[in-house]
Amino acid sequence: MAQDQIEALRRMIAEAGRAVVFTGAGISTESGIPDFRSPGGIWTKYQPIMFQDFVASEEMRREAWRRKFATDETMRKAEPNRGHRAVEKLVRIGKVSSVITQNIDGLHQASGVPAEKVIELHGNTTYAKCLDCGERMELDAVRQCFVVEDRLPVCEGCGGVVKTATISFGQAMPEQEMRRAQIETLACDLFIVLGSSLVVYPAAGFPITAKRNGARLAIINREPTELDDFADLVLNREIGPTFGDAVGVN
Repeated sequence: MAQDQIEALRRMIAEAGRAVVFTGAGISTESGIPDFRSPGGIWTKYQPIMFQDFVASEEMRREAWRRKFATDETMRKAEPNRGHRAVEKLVRIGKVSSVITQNIDGLHQASGVPAEKVIELHGNTTYAKCLDCGERMELDAVRQCFVVEDRLPVCEGCGGVVKTATISFGQAMPEQEMRRAQIETLACDLFIVLGSSLVVYPAAGFPITAKRNGARLAIINREPTELDDFADLVLNREIGPTFGDAVGVN
């Protein structure tokens, strides 16, 4: 039965002219990165810091950076797994036009997917940005400032507040990325979900948009999702082995 499902996924990919891959935490947990929402995840240990509190309070900014560097070693050690490599192959051969991701770990880019092909809905935790002018700041510089020199990072250009380049609770979704994701979703004929519980909106609305626009929908996730009934194919299995087999990546 499982092999039949993988063969069905393989056929769907072969028949697609323009596919989009949508990834969530499930693809990265297989690289050792904990799921924020699951039992034992970061948000069961720490109360999320709201964006407005981060901006308004030096104490909250210090706490946010303390948490970042306390948990950063896991992120730094993580490497792309078989699922990421399978996605990269489909992008490289021109089968997948873009990767829409809820993940902030940068593993798609690390696997070889060109940065311009990755649409990060929730930002990226592997670098920081100034909230005022948008200037990028590398984490090594922030670590030197915060951990070694015991001071909060500020933008060298404008003196603005520096934050990891992620989207926090209470922070607006990135308009450009949401617009690009909508365009790619409407242009695809196959929408593949990998490792997302599909409960966080507006991101979880993209599979529905694709399906209603005539695309086929495949969902590969260890647990059932609320959108399974909409899908043409559902595989409740590990992402890396399942997608790797379907794409032919070891």
